[in-house]
Amino acid sequence: MTRQTNGRGRLFDNILETVGDTPCIRINNIGPANATIYVKAEAFNPAGSVKDRLALNIIEAAEASGELQPGQTVIEATSGNTGIGLAMVCAAKGYPLIITMAESFSVERRKLMRFLGAKVILTPKEQKAFGMYEKTVELAKKHGWFMASQFETPANADIHENTTAREIMTDFDGERLDYFVSGYGTGGTVAGVSRVLRKERPDTKIILTEPANAALVGSGEAQERTAAGGPARGHSAWAPHPVQGWTPDFIPLVLQEALDNEGYDELLPVAGPDGIEWSKKLARQEGIFTGISGGATFAAAMKVAETAPDGSVILCMLPDTGERYLSTPLFDGVAADMDDEELELMRSTPGCQLG
Repeated sequence: MTRQTNGRGRLFDNILETVGDTPCIRINNIGPANATIYVKAEAFNPAGSVKDRLALNIIEAAEASGELQPGQTVIEATSGNTGIGLAMVCAAKGYPLIITMAESFSVERRKLMRFLGAKVILTPKEQKAFGMYEKTVELAKKHGWFMASQFETPANADIHENTTAREIMTDFDGERLDYFVSGYGTGGTVAGVSRVLRKERPDTKIILTEPANAALVGSGEAQERTAAGGPARGHSAWAPHPVQGWTPDFIPLVLQEALDNEGYDELLPVAGPDGIEWSKKLARQEGIFTGISGGATFAAAMKVAETAPDGSVILCMLPDTGERYLSTPLFDGVAADMDDEELELMRSTPGCQLG
């Protein structure tokens, strides 16, 4: 039988209307025997990541409040995905965008932002995420630009309460949902989703995960903050890790809500190499293309399954697509040229032979 599609039943006025409504997909080949895992694939957002949601809401909330004026320049510090989402939103709405980003983040991320019309200011890798944050504050004050403030703004968690969580509630309406697993990044996803799950699905356990060698939450050390809620310095528990976007070197104010209000039930650390391994397995055995952060979150979901009661249903967030990791360790060993087996196959028939 030939697969058929019927369209979405509506016409979209602009690209921004397509943000959200991402699918929850069952894992069939690499999942555990005792539990069912679904992944919420945020790569289906138009700019390829979960950060499209907060980028859109930050801008529209600032427009509604009058904090952002027509034609005003927007500036933000980002490891990449928020910047790409903001670049899409600003392009559609006509705002100039300046991004600050530590030079250690992947090259393709800065290229994507520039392709979408943003200017990208790189900061020294030695100064980590806190350095790019400080640069953003300086530039915003000097030039009178609107700072998106993804790490502090209420608009971040609000959009996940109103879209991500509502999508989960609809998709699992009448169905079992025992665990929700997510990394934190800015903290918006877990803070917003937990508001709804705690009220409407209180039996669902919320599992938070972070890099094992950069366990900021697990350290128990409080984050020093400025009067505005931003980080006053980098967190001492942070160390370099390959899970780009999973945690900066400070605990965001947005995440603090979930930490203070029992917005999660368990914290699971995950090693960076495990994230890479599971990202590759998702691609090669499920056909699901996600980045290292998605692989790491999935690794945590597999850990949850080890002790979960039989028949448990687990939902795992996959924040983005693997395409923005081409220059990272995720693609180490993936050659552009043919290997010996491919050469042998090419030569097995007489036509189209390369020299």
